Amino acid sequence: MTLLNEIERYRYAERLLGQRDALGALYMLEPLLDEHGDDPGVLLLAARAYFHSAQLGRAQKTLGTLVERDPSDHYARFLLGRTLERASKPEQALPHLRMAAAMAAEPDYADSVTRVERKLSL
Repeated sequence: MTLLNEIERYRYAERLLGQRDALGALYMLEPLLDEHGDDPGVLLLAARAYFHSAQLGRAQKTLGTLVERDPSDHYARFLLGRTLERASKPEQALPHLRMAAAMAAEPDYADSVTRVERKLSL
């Protein structure tokens, strides 16, 4: 596979994910994951597709790897928290969501912290 084909494949997977076709995005990413499975960009796009296709175990594993490699990646940490929340693990989700919210002033991050804190206080 040429570099141009790899870039085109990655960009097409991004577009598919933007069109809510997470499984199509994963199909496009398969060769890239095989050849560049340690690239953070490829892993994050795959994790997003896993999340949106409800493959929460795969999303959690991939995002855990990304957060371990780069603890300052607030988006990966946020998505890990959302994945854990969606997997009915709010106690595990909350620290990641709080950290993401502390690292970046994103409204979605703060909203997620509030939502999970409410779930845990019931």
